[in-house]
Amino acid sequence: MTTEHADEVLAIYQAGIDEGNATFETEAPTWEAFDAARLAEYRFVAFDRDAGRVLGWVAATAVSDRCVYAGVVEHSVYVHADARGRGVASALLKALVDSTEAAGIWTIQSGIFPENAASLAVHARAGFRVVGTRERIGRHHGRWRDTVLVERRSPHID
Repeated sequence: MTTEHADEVLAIYQAGIDEGNATFETEAPTWEAFDAARLAEYRFVAFDRDAGRVLGWVAATAVSDRCVYAGVVEHSVYVHADARGRGVASALLKALVDSTEAAGIWTIQSGIFPENAASLAVHARAGFRVVGTRERIGRHHGRWRDTVLVERRSPHID
């Protein structure tokens, strides 16, 4: 994922925000803020060369600056509505997992709204497990929402 993908990445993000079951965010950030918050080595786009467009993206952030959590990242994955059901999210999650495995990251986590069944299913297929439900963890459009905490632990970490 590079600056050349910025407009499409943010448009896909905003579309996911507008659907209402992807994030607590209400507006996509500027590219500068997005870029600064995500770890460069753990962000990818799925690009359709024939159509010349981004189909989806995945990106990770550090969960903490404390050294004990150096091997833990939190991620988001978003796919353009027209590209869903074609394995894009699975390919993006594989790229993320491959990159984190190579770097010695031991846990990838995310919070997913329980209503987002498609995201929960693709994460399960990618080897993520449900840790639990964080009840009423935040307010979204004036109402409390739960999130399902999922994680993938590296099988290569003792």
